[in-house]
Amino acid sequence: MTLALATDDTGGPEIFASLQGEGPSAGMPVAFLRLSRCNLACTWCDTPYTWHFEGDNRPHRGGATYDRRANQIVLPLADVAQRIAALGQNRLVITGGEPLLQGARLAELVALLPAMMVEIETNGTVAPPAALDACVSQYNVSPKLAHSGNPAELALIPERLAHWGREPRAFFKFVIAQSDDVEEVLALQRTHAISPARIFLMPEGTDSETLRQRESWLAPLCLRHGFRLSDRLHIHLYGDTRGT
Repeated sequence: MTLALATDDTGGPEIFASLQGEGPSAGMPVAFLRLSRCNLACTWCDTPYTWHFEGDNRPHRGGATYDRRANQIVLPLADVAQRIAALGQNRLVITGGEPLLQGARLAELVALLPAMMVEIETNGTVAPPAALDACVSQYNVSPKLAHSGNPAELALIPERLAHWGREPRAFFKFVIAQSDDVEEVLALQRTHAISPARIFLMPEGTDSETLRQRESWLAPLCLRHGFRLSDRLHIHLYGDTRGT
């Protein structure tokens, strides 16, 4: 069995150790595994090289498309597990793209890493297979709001959101570009009875100046509604780069 991974700047698989930059685990040392492919197309996506391949006409503000062969690498599960274990971390963050598109293969991967805590970052549209779900410690669910450019019928699937709303291991991380986006979050919170303590608001941006400017008006909104604020620590530390 194999997995389709994103590549780093050297053309190798994007498997690396770093500090988690977002959400409830921010600041924790972790191993990262970035997979290729996504079922959505956010116009502001900061990892378009995982899905916006040549021939894909879905819009992205950067405009560039990527050669699949240069930006996607397929590896055997045992090779992936060995590379992750060699990083010496006890927590694995699986991200993408949309990692749950390869959920069945991920179940086999994490079975090879029984000592690691597993954290999955997902857009919330794909159900995890039972074998994988049994091994996951935390889900970081990031439903895509209207400003992402995705149709609601693809990005905000009611039965999936209802599932995540009931799942105690799931935290919600909403990307916010302007203050009006928070009204959309509030509507989803009411519909799915999500505790405010499980909701993070994170500014959209790929540079420190933009993040700080948006956090200046986002912080009071978090305080007003009882939400949690997520920075993007990796952007401040490393910039908008692969493998960080």
